[in-house]
Amino acid sequence: MNPPSISNSLCRKIVNTAAAPSAIGPYNQAVQVDRTLYISGQLGMSTNGCLVEGGVLAEAEKALENMGHILAAAGGGYKDVIKTTVLMKDINQFSQVNNIYGKFFKDHQPARAAFQVGALPKGGNVEIEAVALIGAVDVGSVFINNGIL
Repeated sequence: MNPPSISNSLCRKIVNTAAAPSAIGPYNQAVQVDRTLYISGQLGMSTNGCLVEGGVLAEAEKALENMGHILAAAGGGYKDVIKTTVLMKDINQFSQVNNIYGKFFKDHQPARAAFQVGALPKGGNVEIEAVALIGAVDVGSVFINNGIL
């Protein structure tokens, strides 16, 4: 039996940019398959590889800025993000992180999960990963009211 393979019509592209910190392990900042971009978890690091000072709020802001640089390198923006995962060292800081997060996702809020974790690389307080659909057409929102579509 032959293993499954990616269709010849799909393209796999590695996305890395000098505008965001380099990966701190054997992985890439992002991988794009067709129009779907998978962004590796971003810590609040500057391009020199050090965590920014200022705690969880500064780290969350920097992580999201780094995500923006990676999105731009792939030809997209925050509006293209369809799902994020937020990992926090202390879930009690969720509201503060949420306020920073809301500055980046004003008109288009992606699906999201948030978790407390035991530890993050480099002693970080927050890490944010994302999935984006580059070039997606925004057709608005669907709301269900009283079970009627």
